[in-house]
Amino acid sequence: MTDFRIGIDLGGTKTEVILLNGSSQELFRTRIPTVRDDYAATLRDIGSLVTQAEAAAGQKNIPVGIGIPGTISRKTGFVKNANSTWLNGMPFQKDLSAHLSRDVKVTNDANCLAVSEATDGAGRGSDLVFAGILGTGCGAGVAFKGQPIVGPNGVAGEWGHNSLPWTHDSELEARPCYCGKSGCQETFLSGTGLCKSYEMVTGLKLKGHEIAERAAKEEIHARQVLDAYFDQLARGLAAVINIMDPDIIVLGGGASNIAEIYTTVPQLLSNYVFGFECDTPIVQAVHGDSSGVRGAAWLNPL
Repeated sequence: MTDFRIGIDLGGTKTEVILLNGSSQELFRTRIPTVRDDYAATLRDIGSLVTQAEAAAGQKNIPVGIGIPGTISRKTGFVKNANSTWLNGMPFQKDLSAHLSRDVKVTNDANCLAVSEATDGAGRGSDLVFAGILGTGCGAGVAFKGQPIVGPNGVAGEWGHNSLPWTHDSELEARPCYCGKSGCQETFLSGTGLCKSYEMVTGLKLKGHEIAERAAKEEIHARQVLDAYFDQLARGLAAVINIMDPDIIVLGGGASNIAEIYTTVPQLLSNYVFGFECDTPIVQAVHGDSSGVRGAAWLNPL
């Protein structure tokens, strides 16, 4: 048995690898830009990252876990529901296992975030942790007592592909989603969705942190868009609380770095949660961008 585990986080914009030892200490970590729309290159890049991690460990054939922005169908073994659409319909787990010459464990990236933060992150000590990703896409994972809840269809926590609650039909119809529907929460609440909101108002394409910076300087359109985003996020999270009432909500992904989320959104929740009161903590992931990759490594228990 090896004392090492390798985790991979395959994101829409970056692919990251981590090497953990038997004490869950990080020994090596690096990231590269994700090559989009090229399935073969995705496999090659992951293989290269695993090779780098094994070189750092001085050992080969280390167990690998990977979080992907989708899930593996139990019926077909193929990827489904990935916003990295070039993965959909592909036998990714089988192909990657063959490429690395070992069994590879694959799950949704948000499940990895939930496991990581429930284990030794912001949700440590909480039984029921809901972990949302506000990144290139918008998904979520659920961990109960440190273990991921996946469900028979592999879609537990697929929060991003419900319609944004309490939203006018015209607003929903103006937001087509790659999944084939319109008005999915992903089209509003992801970092991509925030940028789209600003573009719809101004015609300008900015990154999320640039919008937040402009809002802090009271640029009127940025302020309006960001305030609308906070209200949209409160609506989305209120629906989660109404259904499962988690002990804590942890947020990761690029847009989770907007500090105002954690002061403004909790104050808005009671406008939408059934009963008009809410004390659910909303916190940022302790491990930041590394939460998903750490959780992926823990798919193979240390």
